[in-house]
Amino acid sequence: MNELKRKGMTLVISGPSGSGKSTLYHAVAPLAGGIEFSVSCTTRAPREGERDGVDYYFIGREEFEARVARGEFAEHAEVHGNFYGTLKSELSGRTERGADVVLDIDVQGADQLRQLAREDEAFRRTLEFVFIAPPSYAELERRLRARGTESEETLARRLANAKREMQCADRYDYLIVNDNREEAADRLLALIRSLRLSLKRMNPGDLIS
Repeated sequence: MNELKRKGMTLVISGPSGSGKSTLYHAVAPLAGGIEFSVSCTTRAPREGERDGVDYYFIGREEFEARVARGEFAEHAEVHGNFYGTLKSELSGRTERGADVVLDIDVQGADQLRQLAREDEAFRRTLEFVFIAPPSYAELERRLRARGTESEETLARRLANAKREMQCADRYDYLIVNDNREEAADRLLALIRSLRLSLKRMNPGDLIS
């Protein structure tokens, strides 16, 4: 039997700060295998324990704006007063060799990827959009306050942005409510395994060629 090759997917994961999306996909990745993380650029300062080139590429605002001008980003947005963006170099070639790429981006960035997809059918076939939501707005606020890392002003801005982001959940293909971390991780893992069976990234003709 000939080998049935599949192209990788670009798994776009969004959700408000405090929804637990980063915790979920880092928990699932070792179990799913074959997943690579797209490292975003940001102009914000690193949090404790974050590593440049691993969690984010931490760059200055001037450098970020220069890269935007050169067309180096697949998407970029300003969130909480800082810029975030996905370099095209983080995506190119990975899905072609069958790797699945995870993008942790906000709703603005996801909208930009949808726009690119309208112009590029091959890219559109790789995309899957997943929204991670907290069980309630009150629980989200509790989680953010429990961090104890931000001023009241910054926290208020994050909460206001979170409310707007949660209103955009219906733009996504899939929704996972993170009410229990283990159960939410199980749902995300099951979704990834199911999406890997999608024919839109396969050519069944390979089986008989």
